[in-house]
Amino acid sequence: MLRTLIVDDEPLAVERLQVICARQDGVQVVGTASDGESALRLVAALEPDLVLLDLTMPGIDGLTVARRLSDQAEAPALIFVTAHDEFAVEAFDLDAVDYVLKPVAPDRLARAVSRVQARRSGAPVMAEPEQEACWLTEFWVPHRSELIRIAAETVRRIDAERDYVRLHTGDQSYLMLQTITGLEEKLDPERFIRIHRSCILNRDTVTGLRHDGVGVWSAETADGEALRIGRTYLPAVKKMAGR
Repeated sequence: MLRTLIVDDEPLAVERLQVICARQDGVQVVGTASDGESALRLVAALEPDLVLLDLTMPGIDGLTVARRLSDQAEAPALIFVTAHDEFAVEAFDLDAVDYVLKPVAPDRLARAVSRVQARRSGAPVMAEPEQEACWLTEFWVPHRSELIRIAAETVRRIDAERDYVRLHTGDQSYLMLQTITGLEEKLDPERFIRIHRSCILNRDTVTGLRHDGVGVWSAETADGEALRIGRTYLPAVKKMAGR
């Protein structure tokens, strides 16, 4: 059984989660809290396996609670339950198992809980050597009422849109709260290359480089586009081409 703590400042939201959890196999609600400080005290006292955590609360918010819990040796699993989709990147940076949007659907929460159970029952993950970088292999992006997983290799182009990036996967695109520079640091340089301050390309989509004169170059892609290469990024792009 997953001993579960519900943290939300809305009584109706707490009641709904209690009802949903009561119908979930393997879930036992051991307590509820209506603010961040109470949540931290109850985690210390009850030692739950799982915390269903709202983001926006009076006083200490959900992200702060998650950061403090992440410092613990035996931290509970976290599922964020919120009406706001713009904090997904921060949530997964804090090793949240899932990010469920309100109003919570029972089947959606069941999938999130199953991920916690799978993580608890899985074999230990062997640590990678420290010198080996761990690049992003997937993205979790808001889409309608939930988050969906996008494999990194399926992303063909990434465009900057102020504090967001847009991931293009063929005929679909997804908006994610993340700066393009911050995302670039997490991407495998063997798979992705930045060609402009507002554009990163999957290397496999680049079919050629075109010199447009006066030092201006463009990257031609398998989609038939010619994308301007910024001067700052031109040396790295040429190096990719062996020039």
